[in-house]
Amino acid sequence: MDMKITLPDDMRDDEAFVISIARHDGKAALRYASKRLRDDEDVVLTAVRNYGEALARASDRLRNDKKIVMEAVRQEGQAIAYASPKLRDDKSLAMAAVRNDVWAFTYISNRLKGDKEIALTALSSGNGIILSQVPNKLRDDKDVVMMAVSKYGYALSFASDRLRDDIDVVIAAVKNDKDAITYASRRLAIDPFIRFIASGLEKDELPYIEAQASKYC
Repeated sequence: MDMKITLPDDMRDDEAFVISIARHDGKAALRYASKRLRDDEDVVLTAVRNYGEALARASDRLRNDKKIVMEAVRQEGQAIAYASPKLRDDKSLAMAAVRNDVWAFTYISNRLKGDKEIALTALSSGNGIILSQVPNKLRDDKDVVMMAVSKYGYALSFASDRLRDDIDVVIAAVKNDKDAITYASRRLAIDPFIRFIASGLEKDELPYIEAQASKYC
């Protein structure tokens, strides 16, 4: 239901009527709700449980209500974009949001983008490009970068210079995407073991190559 009509004020301010819409179409419900009902917990909760991004039309007070924002991000992770600045800086909400949708990471506070646990949770989804959004300290964290490049070899381009010269990191990246060798340090880009991996070796050859490569660590 996506009504494209003008509702009379008494209908827009009728709680039972707006809730009945929200149960079926959270997106439309708050669009047509009165200002008073956009600040009503029952109305807004019903709407965001059906359509998380309905949070965008809730009152400022309810966009700062942790219970309501949690319901919204559980339904749609990117709904955290509409939470108050205070709640975009709440770790439990950020974790719930990125678990639902990795791109919610874009909207959390800068402080939480630097939280290693949250970064690893986002990267574990398989979208290593999230490494491009973390602060420099995490681009130089081997655990974080290994997670990123093992899921998306190109993420090596966002790693620190130090880790682009780390043989474990580079091997993980080129095993995922042979073209990631482009972003390795000059030293490792010409390393024969790395080049052999990038050229495409069989899986049963990997243990030997990795054992040999470890001698360079």
